[in-house]
Amino acid sequence: MTRLLLPLCTVLFLCYATIGLPLPVLPGHVHHALGFDALLVALTIGVQSVSTLATRHMAGTMVDVRGPRRAVFAGVLVCALACGVYLVSIPFAAHSPAASLDVLLLGRAILGLGESLATTGVLSWAVALVGRERAGRAMAWVGISMYGALAVGAPVGAAIAKAYGFAGVSLAAMVAPLLGIAVMRAIPEVKPTGAARAPFHRVLGVVWRQGAGLTLATLGFGTLAAFGPLYYQAHGWSGSAAALTAFGAAYIVARLFFGTFPDRFGGARVAVVSLAVEIVGQLLLAQASSPAGAMAGATLTGFGFSLVFPSLGVEAVRHAPPANRGVVLGAYVAFFDVAIGLLVPLSGGLVRAMGYGAAFVAGAAASGLAVVLTLSPSRFSFPRTARVSEQPDRTS
Repeated sequence: MTRLLLPLCTVLFLCYATIGLPLPVLPGHVHHALGFDALLVALTIGVQSVSTLATRHMAGTMVDVRGPRRAVFAGVLVCALACGVYLVSIPFAAHSPAASLDVLLLGRAILGLGESLATTGVLSWAVALVGRERAGRAMAWVGISMYGALAVGAPVGAAIAKAYGFAGVSLAAMVAPLLGIAVMRAIPEVKPTGAARAPFHRVLGVVWRQGAGLTLATLGFGTLAAFGPLYYQAHGWSGSAAALTAFGAAYIVARLFFGTFPDRFGGARVAVVSLAVEIVGQLLLAQASSPAGAMAGATLTGFGFSLVFPSLGVEAVRHAPPANRGVVLGAYVAFFDVAIGLLVPLSGGLVRAMGYGAAFVAGAAASGLAVVLTLSPSRFSFPRTARVSEQPDRTS
């Protein structure tokens, strides 16, 4: 399994560098260099996921009809283009911050499309390579590559920004995904299913409960990504990038040591325990009085959130016939985008009214609600006529 998944996850790691490298720099760039407040910081972080949300079903259909390789290749190119647009925004900053922000938001929207294609393609490709019975482990690998890019990208991006500014970070993020093109040659081909486009309402009917749980659980990560650097600055602390690294490192450790648990013990059970850990982490962040306390909160948030995605994903995928795997995975992952694209900007208004700690309290409350949803079984599925037996997907 390692031989199959390692090259694939390397490609996604390089694509996610377009998110991880700028992540510790973007809030400060928008707030300090361009002069906008927390609400527009949250909007800048969130617009990427609004775009991703709008394109997930399209990406899933492309995966099912044309195959995951084409979707991932297109995602690589679009992610690189997005960071090129970041570079275009920089000359406007000195004389027209509003125009600079507009161009930056355009780049974020383009990045959302690239992430949609790359993530949906890699997820579907991974599950097809290892089989649906090991979907949880495949998703665990995919998550390691995504959040590994965030854990590594945060300190690297901060170091590049210190030496070369936002332009240096944007350039590095533009080059990173293009390196994945060579790696894609080592990945076995997967046949497209050629499936007809599944009705969107039917797909949502299958995954909405697991997806809503994912949305609520993701708010904890979203608030840390959007407001963590500003939270540190408000307290006069240094090392905000280290908090993101701690989140990512804990996320990876949980996936490495416990990534098989959703397949072994059931997704719902593992999700409930993981959500409880995330709640503790968010509450620690909310009342942190020192960098060490905030670091502990970020670590527990990452450790708890880590297994939520594959745990709820196992529950969603087991209802999906292979012919519609791409659109089901695309719809499920889209609920992550709802949190970043919609809930995080709403939490920006909460920060404006009540301070940064309130955003982390909201993250804890959302995770608590996710526990309730997870314990409520779904009654929806694809029609029996749509179910087909799992067959090997790989080409010879």
